[in-house]
Amino acid sequence: MEKLKLSALDAGDLEVISAAVQDSLVAVRDCAFFAGEKRFVLLLNRFCWEADGTIETAYWRTHSALVFNEVSAVHHHRIPLDQPDRLLDLLSVAMESDRSVILRFAADRTIRLEIGRLACHLGDVGEPWPTPWKPAHPVA
Repeated sequence: MEKLKLSALDAGDLEVISAAVQDSLVAVRDCAFFAGEKRFVLLLNRFCWEADGTIETAYWRTHSALVFNEVSAVHHHRIPLDQPDRLLDLLSVAMESDRSVILRFAADRTIRLEIGRLACHLGDVGEPWPTPWKPAHPVA
C-alpha cells in the first residue's frame, strides 16, 4: 500500500482530505498550535479508507500528520485540554469561511482554525498495520 500524500489549497481539495481522514483517532496531546510558525498540526491514527476491500483479511490504519499553515488563531469547543490522553474521533474537516477551517469530532467537539489562506497537507508516516475494526456510523 502506498503512503498517502495530499495537499489542499481550496475547499474542494479539503473535501478530499476530509474523506481520507474521516474516523481518524487523535489524542488531545497530539493537536498542537505552533503560534510562532503559524502552524497547527494533528498526529492521526488514520483509517485507510482507500485500502478498504483491497486485501481480504484485514482493514488498515496508519499514522499520519495533518498540517495547516497560515494559522493565526485556534478555538476549541468541548475539547478536553486537561485530558491529554483522551482520544478524539475526527469526523470531518471543512472550510467554514474564506478565513476559517472547522475540524469536527464526535461528541460535538470542534476545533476552529483562523487562517490567512488555506494551506493544508496530509502525509502518512510509518508503516500501516492491520486492524479487524472498520468504523461504522448509525444510519438515522
